[in-house]
Amino acid sequence: MMQVKLFFCLLLLLYPFTTARLCYAARSRFSGGSRKTVEVLNHLDRLNKPPIKSIKSPDGDIIDCVHMSRQPAFDHAFLKNHTIKTRPNYHPNWINNDEIKVSSKLNPSKDGQPSLEKHEAITQLWHSNGKCPKGTVPIRRTKKEDILRASSIKSYGKKKSFSTLAQPSSIDLDLTNQNGHQHAIVYAEGQFYGAKATMNVWNPKINQPNEFSLSQIWLLGGSFASDLNSIEAGWQVSPDLYGDNNTRLFIYWTSDAYQATGCYNLLCSGFIQVNNEIAIGGSISPISHYDGSQYDITILIWKDPDEGNWWMQFGNGKVLGYWPATLFSYLTDSASLIEWGGEVVNTASDGQHTTTQMGSGEFPQEGFTKASYFRNIQVVDESNSLRAPKDISTFSEQPNCYDVKTGSNGNWGNHFYYGGPGRNPKCP
Repeated sequence: MMQVKLFFCLLLLLYPFTTARLCYAARSRFSGGSRKTVEVLNHLDRLNKPPIKSIKSPDGDIIDCVHMSRQPAFDHAFLKNHTIKTRPNYHPNWINNDEIKVSSKLNPSKDGQPSLEKHEAITQLWHSNGKCPKGTVPIRRTKKEDILRASSIKSYGKKKSFSTLAQPSSIDLDLTNQNGHQHAIVYAEGQFYGAKATMNVWNPKINQPNEFSLSQIWLLGGSFASDLNSIEAGWQVSPDLYGDNNTRLFIYWTSDAYQATGCYNLLCSGFIQVNNEIAIGGSISPISHYDGSQYDITILIWKDPDEGNWWMQFGNGKVLGYWPATLFSYLTDSASLIEWGGEVVNTASDGQHTTTQMGSGEFPQEGFTKASYFRNIQVVDESNSLRAPKDISTFSEQPNCYDVKTGSNGNWGNHFYYGGPGRNPKCP
């Protein structure tokens, strides 16, 4: 009997401590998860500004029409009292602002050469379900699952490091292969105040969700160290960022080599949008087809000579917005390097090269309707005039995986084909 009493006394003594430990463990697990949830919800609140109107896109996106003055750009400390510029003071010489075509369609003629048709294509899928009112800007709504796919809330919408950039003049092949970013580009060095190109749009296949494929223009200033300034725009397929394999319009910027500043699209403060028709990060449609119709988009980025802001135009008349000069150090003056072309991530997850495609997935030698291209590549010079770059060079880390081939003629000016399939017998 005495032993039973002692046993129950011992239980009574241990019960508070055992209960406390169990409760603390449960509370720790709950509060840990709760903190993450609260952080995600707070970040969603910062990104998703109150809309005047929302539009459901056929691809599952929700496009919020946000008042221009409420967009994420104005969360930036440098832009708190910024006065919005609704249009640039200057366009580069000979730009025709009356043309509003944002996409063109090319078909092969009888001799197999490109034949341009006048064609007004729907450029983004959400257009089929509505429009944003004037005075608002269309912003792709960020979802909880978008943020949870990122390695951390802080890293969501950001590139991982400056080594993602092609460094054609002083490339470290070991570093590039280690980081897995591969390029096939054309580049020009000098003093530039903008760049332009027309590129056809594809839907490359992605091997792993954490890989991507993109085609873009880079405007760069500074060194490839921690002070690099970059402005970028083009199209991309990135399952990790968007949660699907759609081809999407994108932009990017950084003023410190992708370390702490900048992001994709409007996922941080910086770029100021003024256009109510194009959603940055929205799906592009239609896309080019192998041995069929080719659809391309034109992107122009240039520096306003008066105020120093870097403006972006989509097509031949749709001014999307601008990166304020205050965001940058080197690019407050000019760009010293322009790059055009493609980039992929090769994770080599199974010990072999990825099968993620660049561009159409075909090598440049395949030519029109099969390979991806950039045509009419131009730069903006010190007189604010568009011209063909005087000297261009090509660069690819592994030409047997992804390659580039240049050309020049009357209709396409300076142009190039680029891309490839990734893994193949010559690219193991």
